[in-house]
Amino acid sequence: MTDIFWPRILTALLLLSVLALPCQAAGNSIDRARMLLVPADAQLLLEDVLSSEDWQHLKGGSPNFGYIDETVWLRFPVPDESSLNLLEISYAHLDQIRFFLLADGKVVDRITAGDRFPFDQRPILHRHFLFPFERTERADYEILLQIRTSGAIQVPLRFWNDKAFFEEAFIEDQVHAIYYGILTTVIFFNLFVFVALRERVHLLYSLSTMGYLLLIGTLNGIAFQALWPDSPMIQNQAMLLSIPAALLFTLWFARAYLNIGATSRALEKTVDAAIGINAAAAVATFMLDYSIAIQLVVGLSIPSSLLLTIVGPQQWLRGNRQGVYYTLAWGLLTLGSAITAANKLGFLPNNFLTLYAMQIGSALQAILLAMAMAIKLLQERQDKIEARDAELRAMAARRDAELRLMEHALHNPLTGLPNRACFEMALNDLMLRKPGHRHGVTVIHLNNLDAITKTLGHNNSEELLTLVSRHFNRTISTIPGVIAVEQAENQSHFLASLDPKTFAFLVDADVAEGAPDDVVRVLEELRTPVDYLGMQVPLDARMGVAIFPNHGRDASTLIRRAAIAEGSDRALERGMAYYKPTRDSFSADRLTMVSELRHALREQQLELHLQPKLSLSTNEVVGLEALIRWPDRQPTIRPDEIIILAEQTGLIKPLTRWALEESLAMCKKLSEQGWPLGISVNISPNNLLEPDFPQFVQQLMDEQAHQPGQITLEITETSMMRDPTNSLAALRQLEAFGNPLSIDDFGSGYSSLSYIKQLPASEIKIDRSLISDLINESEDRVIVQTTINMCHDLGYQVVAEGVEDDETASLLKDMGCDIIQGYLVAPPLSFENTLNWLDHYSGQQRKLG
Repeated sequence: MTDIFWPRILTALLLLSVLALPCQAAGNSIDRARMLLVPADAQLLLEDVLSSEDWQHLKGGSPNFGYIDETVWLRFPVPDESSLNLLEISYAHLDQIRFFLLADGKVVDRITAGDRFPFDQRPILHRHFLFPFERTERADYEILLQIRTSGAIQVPLRFWNDKAFFEEAFIEDQVHAIYYGILTTVIFFNLFVFVALRERVHLLYSLSTMGYLLLIGTLNGIAFQALWPDSPMIQNQAMLLSIPAALLFTLWFARAYLNIGATSRALEKTVDAAIGINAAAAVATFMLDYSIAIQLVVGLSIPSSLLLTIVGPQQWLRGNRQGVYYTLAWGLLTLGSAITAANKLGFLPNNFLTLYAMQIGSALQAILLAMAMAIKLLQERQDKIEARDAELRAMAARRDAELRLMEHALHNPLTGLPNRACFEMALNDLMLRKPGHRHGVTVIHLNNLDAITKTLGHNNSEELLTLVSRHFNRTISTIPGVIAVEQAENQSHFLASLDPKTFAFLVDADVAEGAPDDVVRVLEELRTPVDYLGMQVPLDARMGVAIFPNHGRDASTLIRRAAIAEGSDRALERGMAYYKPTRDSFSADRLTMVSELRHALREQQLELHLQPKLSLSTNEVVGLEALIRWPDRQPTIRPDEIIILAEQTGLIKPLTRWALEESLAMCKKLSEQGWPLGISVNISPNNLLEPDFPQFVQQLMDEQAHQPGQITLEITETSMMRDPTNSLAALRQLEAFGNPLSIDDFGSGYSSLSYIKQLPASEIKIDRSLISDLINESEDRVIVQTTINMCHDLGYQVVAEGVEDDETASLLKDMGCDIIQGYLVAPPLSFENTLNWLDHYSGQQRKLG
């Protein structure tokens, strides 16, 4: 790398030396020029200017007045050379130039230009100010210039033949193209390195180089011509902003590239302060007058450039290898920037070095630092390659150990079964290979394992778990359609261990559903107590099943939903349950529905519909049952889903209390309309576990003292079996407060008759499942008749739910049933429709009577 370093530097210097060509070209300098300075606000006629006695001879043909407030007038003769027909002012930052061509003291041509006017208003579209002129007669020709600007007033003047000028300008533009090409290449190369390697220092270097590219392009007028020719304001703001922006990113780059904080905290703070000052100066350019702003940013560039010159040697002396390259590169750039700044402040005259010092310095900086960063990057890559080789050697040494660890990572260390990760891999592979096939994911949870561990100890519990895993694996292998999770040469695993208490296996759902007897046999065997140390140890194994693709399309979702099914009430009652989306309180849709239900309850968007209850002996309406409805969500959510959702989320407390309050209000309105009917309200077993629920009901009834006993509380028989003791205590307290009680859905589940007869209920409601096919099923008739007789013996009134035809009603009347309820009588109706139905029914009864 170092063998080609210096040849590249010499080549770059040779190329950059060509930039001097315009300054050494065939143009003629200005002779016998005079100047006149007048106050900026002076209103002088052209005749007054020409006749003024304050004209002074101008030394040199390239005046540099620095930052002054006066208007500058320049006057000089046109050389006698007939080929000269073009005046160049090679400084691109003059607000307004008024050009007058005088022949024997009379104005024969005038042109106005400047960088405060759109670029296309210039007589010749060039980055410098070019004024063409013609001499049509023999006379003494002079040129008069009026120059106003809010920045530095520099007027480098030169006469040209237009053809010679454009030939020289073409050469200069080509060299500038090379220069800009160098910087653009450096920018994109470092951006590419940043994107590829995420090395922040390359991004900062690209921004720094981009800042200098914009600064030099703005100084030369190329940016105005190429980027925003119709926006003089942008050109002036770019001039102000490019100086602090270039220095800001340069300081930031130096801080990162040299890692200054590692060697000198004080220097790092100084650089940070300089970054902050330049950032503040950049912001200030939007608020200050141009004249003040340009002097501010140019003045600040000198100490910032000096600071950038200092950090390199300082890091070099501290042994930072990057400091060597940085010192050479940024030293040249800083020197060029300082020379250019001094030239703009009027301290240095215009010549090749002062005009192009920044370009030369930035090009050298770009080449040097690009090579330095390439060397650094190459060294870092080499170090990484060596580190990688060392890592590969270490990996080869660890390969066997990792293979053994991988084996352990995919298996349960106690039982040797595939673990959760292995199970998910097998399931994902199965879904990928057979995406259109139905597969069942079954989760088995040992709910009694904690009690066994506490009873027998951890050692015995682990031995029992090992024994159970082998037993389960053998048993599951006989299930029709079972799929092996892992197959080895000497053993196949059909069971996987998700955690110490949870197992899982896979089945072909279509095959398993085609052999239900075999599946039931195997599942019963899994639930059988295990013989261990002469004891029959019950494990209380419960199972949940989720089906791909019905219940999910990824392993995690299927396992989670199978676990939800395993934890459901149905699995508790029957030992196994399938996943039901409507009963999944953990799904995103259910979470959304919870929020909507809470909002509906708060905004009174729920309604109670009423279904009449008819006495079979008198054909009179003897009561109504309140049934909840959600009009905005019908028919997408069923009423029983509302109750389940409320029970799962804790909303059942406010929902039940709202239903009781609404029912009491309806009772009052019914009574006022001449219908003193009671209303039955379903309450949840969760309500019975609320310590203050009986007191709430009592307080509610006390507020409606004129309606004693008008509200009947209904509770299902199976729900009370969850906590019989507390439920019974709450029901007795409610009954003592004068609230009639009814046992709902009798016969739909299992319960203890000895417990039922203790309930302080006055009414039993036979579940619709026993009533719906009463005509055709003799077994149902026997059960219903026995239930009616038993309930009457115990003193209960009997209500039959779900009566939909006259034959069923007639048969129930013959059996001795007291009350019927169902669509034969009337469907659930809104309150207004209930009143209309009652009036209509009453009228019909009077006609029949």
